[in-house]
Amino acid sequence: MSEVADVVVERQGHVQLISINRSAKKNAMTAQGAELLAGAIDELDASDDLRVGVLTGRGGNFCAGMDLARFAQGERPVVPGRGFGGLVERPPNKPLVGAVEGWALGGGFELVLACDLVVAARGARFGLPEVTRGLVARGGGMLRLPRYLPRPLAMEVLLTGDVIEASRAHSWGLVNFLVPDGEALDMAMEVAERIAANAPLSLICSKQVATAAREWTDEEMWSKQSAWTDPVFASEDAREGPLAFLEQRDPNWKGH
Repeated sequence: MSEVADVVVERQGHVQLISINRSAKKNAMTAQGAELLAGAIDELDASDDLRVGVLTGRGGNFCAGMDLARFAQGERPVVPGRGFGGLVERPPNKPLVGAVEGWALGGGFELVLACDLVVAARGARFGLPEVTRGLVARGGGMLRLPRYLPRPLAMEVLLTGDVIEASRAHSWGLVNFLVPDGEALDMAMEVAERIAANAPLSLICSKQVATAAREWTDEEMWSKQSAWTDPVFASEDAREGPLAFLEQRDPNWKGH
């Protein structure tokens, strides 16, 4: 893909690296970028070779939200059915790791919230400043933050529009790994490789059940879980994993 594209997609083994590529604009999202990101997510889910994605931004920032100049001209960096950045309303079925340097504001923070794990540099900054612009965080900020945080903390972020330092986001549990500046992507790729070493069906099942279970009652959760787990336990990989363990070798996953 051309380097002038607003989003650049690369494959590194079983890992798909998705990089927002507008460093001169702090990686503010565009309509083109949203379409490219949505296409990358489709590729991630459709490919048997890809097991995990890493989402980052080039040039020292993650994403400063939507491009306000283009917004004023009528452009919307959304994809129907996928939302902001082509991601927030429909994240991939496979795991997605966020690698955050610099600013992750507005929709950029909402992209982070759509990731499953987050690596952040100590200099990273998060925030939902929409209320200071006459807007609201409708790309998942108002929906996901109250699920992920105690309500007073979520309301602080949503109502003040203040910037949150990476160390505070880490203490709140929004960031898994806090690393020195400039090392977020390296750490995210290391984490992604650890994830990618695991069984593909098990990864998808674990993510989907953990996500859906928030809506399940105690009475229905076991039966609903079995619809996902039974095919995993009946798979060829479920036989390969224990055999590889007994033979003291790396498993050869088939994804079925």
